[in-house]
Amino acid sequence: MEMSSRDVRMPLSEVVAILQDLNEFVVSLDRLGSLQDFGTADEYTVGKFIADWDVARRLAHARHVIGIALDAQLSEEEITEIDSLCEQGRFFGTGSDGNDPTDQPT
Repeated sequence: MEMSSRDVRMPLSEVVAILQDLNEFVVSLDRLGSLQDFGTADEYTVGKFIADWDVARRLAHARHVIGIALDAQLSEEEITEIDSLCEQGRFFGTGSDGNDPTDQPT
């Protein structure tokens, strides 16, 4: 499937909501990283942010909204290909490649 030439339509309100969430996460995680560099934040602080800001649920919602748009506009074969690509990602705690699951991404 040639993805670079494909367009997928989504309601603008959903795109804006996802963009707002992603912006909050990126800016906040950048700030947390800076605080960690200065020694004023630790793993507990990052974990507290992830829990208090409901990051996992909000990201799962974004994935769901995008998935609905893809399911509605692409063929089953294309969805299967995208699912396969997504399964090739790196997932914390899997350690399936023999590496420590706490290894930093490269």
